[in-house]
Amino acid sequence: MTTMKRVGLIAGSGQFPIIFSKAAREKGLQVYAVAHAGETEPRLETFVEAIKWIKLGQLKSLIAFFNSHGVKDAAMAGAITKTRMFSDVRPDLRALKVLATVNHTQDDGILRAFAGELEKEGIVIRAATFLLPELLAWTGCWTQRKPSRSEMADVRFGWSIVKEIGKLDIGQTVVVRDGSVMAVEAIDGTDATIRRGGQLGREKTVVVKASKPNQDMRFDMPAVGVKTVQIMSDVGASVLAVEAAKTVVFDAEEMVALADQCGIAIIAL
Repeated sequence: MTTMKRVGLIAGSGQFPIIFSKAAREKGLQVYAVAHAGETEPRLETFVEAIKWIKLGQLKSLIAFFNSHGVKDAAMAGAITKTRMFSDVRPDLRALKVLATVNHTQDDGILRAFAGELEKEGIVIRAATFLLPELLAWTGCWTQRKPSRSEMADVRFGWSIVKEIGKLDIGQTVVVRDGSVMAVEAIDGTDATIRRGGQLGREKTVVVKASKPNQDMRFDMPAVGVKTVQIMSDVGASVLAVEAAKTVVFDAEEMVALADQCGIAIIAL
């Protein structure tokens, strides 16, 4: 860290790329961002030294941009809508060569392969939280209301299920009620999973979100925020359980305040 003057950012959607860029600037680092058209917020441009807009899969352009600015350390921040992997991807020849070495289209396999390709160029991929350890979930109950005994039973049950689907690199979220699985996260993402589970469970569902057993902390870490609680409130979900130290939490104060207002319990294990 002491010798690093500039850092690369591979930016997805949401607020994380902007939060990361602000934190880097506050620590005296110059940020060089590669942004994805149709995903990354355009206002990221105002928080970085330089930005390169690419289509998903343009690996050669990404590497050339970092090399041209002398970037040796980079991080991935923000989500890429996974359904776009089947509709709006424009892999160049270099990306196609990498994809040919991966035997499935699951998240971690692809991301590790692309990270490996960057490291061949001398660009080290770091966890996006290396500048923002304060965003990681802390252990304990965060809300005024604590989960009931029956809700904690569902939390433990959901935890065992989410770790099993994590082993298969399927998803990071499950929705349960009374010992039954209402929904499992697939390619549609966490928000859609909470809605599906809530519609089936009707109310009092428990949402459990945790890292995969072999989670690579450099990318695709579980994340929650105000929107998570809002969707839970919309469908009558009662508890959110996350994994401490391995979940990114956005707007924590606002999130907990909304949960208290809605009677939702939040706990980190």
